[in-house]
Amino acid sequence: MIIRIIFIIFARVTKNVKVMNTKLTLSIEKSVIEKAKIYAKKRGDSLSDIVENYLKTITAEQKITEDISPLVKSLRGSFKAPESFDYKKELTKGLSEKYL
Repeated sequence: MIIRIIFIIFARVTKNVKVMNTKLTLSIEKSVIEKAKIYAKKRGDSLSDIVENYLKTITAEQKITEDISPLVKSLRGSFKAPESFDYKKELTKGLSEKYL
C-alpha cells in the first residue's frame, strides 16, 4: 500500500539569508513511512528535515566525488564508527599523546 505524504516547508531565515522552501508530494510505501517516523522521532528530527538533508547530501556528493581518488572512493563507507564514538574527544586524546 502506498500512501502519499506531503511535506510543507515554510520560508525561514538561515544565517541572515532568506531561504524559500516549497511543498513536495512523495509516494512512499506505508511501512517505510512508519519506520522513517520512528527513526526521526529517535533522532529528534522531523521527517522533512531528514529528507531535505538526504537530498542535500546526494546532490552535493557529485562535486565531492570528482576530487576523490579511486582508492579513497573504494574505501568510502567501509568503516562505521559506533554511536558512542566521540570524534573530538579521540582527536584531543591523540594530539595530546603526540605533542605533550
